[in-house]
Amino acid sequence: MNYRHNHVLKEKLAAEYALGTLRGGARRRFEAWLKEDAALRRSVAEWQDRLYPLAEIALAVAPPARAWKAIEDRIDAQAAEGRRSIWESLNENFRFWRTLGVASTAVAAMLAAVLLVQRPEDGPAGPSYVAALTDDKAAPAIVITGDPKRRELTIKIVSPQNIAADRSLELWALPRDGAPRSLGLVAANGTVILPLPENVTPETVPALAISLEPKGGSPNPNAPSGPVLYKGAWVGI
Repeated sequence: MNYRHNHVLKEKLAAEYALGTLRGGARRRFEAWLKEDAALRRSVAEWQDRLYPLAEIALAVAPPARAWKAIEDRIDAQAAEGRRSIWESLNENFRFWRTLGVASTAVAAMLAAVLLVQRPEDGPAGPSYVAALTDDKAAPAIVITGDPKRRELTIKIVSPQNIAADRSLELWALPRDGAPRSLGLVAANGTVILPLPENVTPETVPALAISLEPKGGSPNPNAPSGPVLYKGAWVGI
């Protein structure tokens, strides 16, 4: 297989590189490839722009001391073997993850799993949407992706919810104009797939929210009747 002409693979590698999950020899080979492929450099830059909104919802958390100790040990081992120092690439990864913070790590990992899984028969990746819903303390709880090609919303519960038997979680679209719109009920854990309405795009709906409702959902289809527990920006990627 000629990897340089495999668009889907190139997009996946660019996304992994931007996330910091492409490591070791694979990362070094990719960086060598970047030097000679301007289109690939643009793809990496685009993925970094797509993932940047995650940094806005993250809490600043310093890496634990053991992380820096692990870096020093690896640098010493590399120097002893006379191989290339990995300090620069590790520092690059840690700057990225330090910016996102521990709170966004779960979101980023979940987002990577969703974005990087594409069936070969689908061809080149098309536009899609994502929202990372957080509570009032910016702790991520729910990741939502939208596939306009399949008209599907995939709701993944990152932090399982303790919901009473007589209550339900309901997903809402918060449009730029007009009243909120119910998109359906959401499970307290696991993954749920709901229909994606054609008019629910980042251009028309800048944010999504989850409210706590009576069993079966809000009696008012145009407004939550209970408290809004989570919300987040709905963005295109």
